[in-house]
Order: sequence, then C-alpha cells, then structure tokens
Amino acid sequence: MDCIIIQGGKPIIGEVHINGSKNASLPLMIVSLLTDENLLLNNVPKLTDISIMMQLLSSYGTKIEILERQDSFKLTLSSRHITDFKVPIDIATKIRASIWILGPLLARFGKANVCLPGGCTIGARPVDLHVAVLQALGATIDIDNGYISAKTNGRLKGCDFQFSKQSVGATINAILAAVLASGESNFINCAMEPEIADVCHCLNTMGAEIRGIGTTHLKVIGKEKLSGCEYNVLPDRIEAGTYMIAAAATRGNILLKGIHLDILENLVCCMRESGIYIQQEANAIRIKHSGEIKPVNISTQPYPGFSTDLQAQFMTLMILANGTSVVQENIFENRFMHVSQLCKMGANIIINGNKALVNGVSELKGTEVIASDLRASVSLVIAGLVATGETKIKKIDHLDRGYQSLEKKLANCGADILRVNSDT
Repeated sequence: MDCIIIQGGKPIIGEVHINGSKNASLPLMIVSLLTDENLLLNNVPKLTDISIMMQLLSSYGTKIEILERQDSFKLTLSSRHITDFKVPIDIATKIRASIWILGPLLARFGKANVCLPGGCTIGARPVDLHVAVLQALGATIDIDNGYISAKTNGRLKGCDFQFSKQSVGATINAILAAVLASGESNFINCAMEPEIADVCHCLNTMGAEIRGIGTTHLKVIGKEKLSGCEYNVLPDRIEAGTYMIAAAATRGNILLKGIHLDILENLVCCMRESGIYIQQEANAIRIKHSGEIKPVNISTQPYPGFSTDLQAQFMTLMILANGTSVVQENIFENRFMHVSQLCKMGANIIINGNKALVNGVSELKGTEVIASDLRASVSLVIAGLVATGETKIKKIDHLDRGYQSLEKKLANCGADILRVNSDT
C-alpha cells in the first residue's frame, strides 16, 4: 500500500486547477438510470469512487464510454437496457452513494434491490429517511439480510413529505424517484447543497420539472419520460476549500482556477475572520497569507453552514492559530478520528463530546501518522506541509476517493511531497 512522505516547511505557491465535484458526479451518473437515452457528463473527476460507481452501474447493465482528458473524464452513459436489479454486494458496500440506485430503478422499472451501503467509517448514516420518502411515494420496501428490496404497483405517485432533518442523500433519492412519478411532489426541509442543485439542473435539462432549486422546499412535477442531455459537472467546493486552507496554513499564495466564491461563502467568511486574504478573480480564487492566524470557532451545519467535509482541514489551520478555538461537529458522531494523529505531531486538542478545544501551538513536528478516512487523510497532509521535518502518512487510499492528483498538484506549487510504496 502506498504512503505519502512530506518534508515540511515550504509555502505552496502557484496555480491549482479545481476538478469537477465528486459529490455531484456520483448522483449525476445515477441519473442515467432514469432515461433510455444517452447522458453525457463533462468534468467528471478521476477518483476511486467514480471508478466504483462505474462498476456499480455496469453491473446493472449501464453501458459507459470513457473519454479520458488531461484533467477529467467525459462519460457517456446509456441505461437503455438494464439487465439486472441486484448488484453484487462486494461492489455496493464500497460506496455510500449506492443507495441512490433505489429511486431511479423504482421510478423507471418499478423494482430495485440494493444492499446496505458502505463508505467512510465516520459514523452512522442510517437509511431511514430514504426508506420513508420512497414509501410515501408508494413503494413497498423490505430490508433483510443486508439488502433493501423495493417494488411498486405501477408508477410511483407524487406526495407531500417533510424530512425530519436535512439529509443530502435522502433529498437526492426523493428527487430521483419523484421526477418519473405521477403527479406533484412537495418535499419540505430538503438539504440545499450545491451538488443537489446541480442534479436538479441536469434533470430539468432532461425534461424534468423541479421548482425551488436551492431552497428547502422542492416541488417536483412528475413526467412520463426523460430525455438524454450533455451536462457539465460543477467544480468541487471541498477540494477548493482544502487547497485554500493549505495555502493559508503554509503561508502560501495560490490561484485556484475554475471556481467561484459563492459556493464557499461560509468557509471564506471564517478564513477572512482568521486574517486570510481571499479574493475572487476571473473564474478563479486568490488565497495568500503571511502573518498571524487568528483563532475562529466553527460549528458544522448543513449547507449553507460550515461543511463537515472541511472540518478536519480547518481544525489543522486552527492548530496554528495564536489562541484557542472551538470546533463543534454536529453532522457525524465519529469525525474526530484525525485528532489523535494531529496530537502525535504536537497539536494540543482536547475533545469533549462533539466539541474539540484547539489550543494553538507554535509548530508541528513531522512523524509517522495513519489516515482514518477521506477528510482526515487530507488534514494530515496539510499538517505535514507545515511541520518541521519529515511526515509519513500511511493508509492514504482514502485520499484517492476524493482528491485527484493531490500530491502532484501540491508538488507543482513547491511542496516537497512524494507518494511511495510503504514497503520501500
């Protein structure tokens, strides 16, 4: 298994191209199940999770043509002939997004069989809201022996449904099911993430009728059929936010190309409060910093609040702040696994329930650490970039799930970072 070795202490200076969003690409690929025409997706990132989704869709009978470009994939997906309705468990358990197969298959074919999904071990992510909204649309669902079996008698029927809490996954499944249901659906307390809006815009391009995009109240007018289309995936705000934090932590100066501040507003506000220079340029964001980092308290919330997917990275920035900050995690109950590894490097962090008290330190020291999940992995990379001496990060396979060519992009900006086989 590969590991990453970093010789820290160098600012990252240069330009970084931001790839397409993983969290938008995955449901957009699944959208292909809703039509018998081709769906062409541009700006799809080259990630492990994308490859797993290709395997998953192919197992159902989706034909996928891949045009590999320098920075992305262009995918042509054809689900004209679905041949199977039960995916192999060894594929589906690798990726949380497999649960989104339920809505489209139910809507178009009246049946679906999906195993309980996998993904990062950052806490419980139950499927109860997925099941509840699909049942409200008229599906009969059984969960047995690790599989969710669903069927419907005729078309799904539009409904009024209020989510008990905002859920990105359940909101997406509801939308994917309702676009082919008969009648009108009103979904209340929906999640509002930009990736959900991207899926809605793509569906509307295909002939769906979704209103209230970007709000907590979505109205979906069901259609009998959707057409194919060509669609460009929006840029990855989590990748962009990660490089923004890395630039600030290393006292660097980078230009992030292909991204706008509007989908990063909460992070931008927190970083500016911390003293970081951030400016929108022509289809790019400039981030630079050279002085003191001020402590800022954050509390993760559904969008437009502070993203849980940037919590670990921002905590690493706060380790370097002149003072004490509080990081509160409200989305997942097991998302402080990076703390013990950061403390090995000299961080001073005290955990109390879902809060972490971060006492700023003057420096971090390189050592050997182990990554536990996707975002924890990249927080250790940022720590390694600012640490004195050598940092060795093991179990970095998590990184390839969400960051395309991370070490190459950082190296191009002056970082001393290498990916090597851990046996060497």
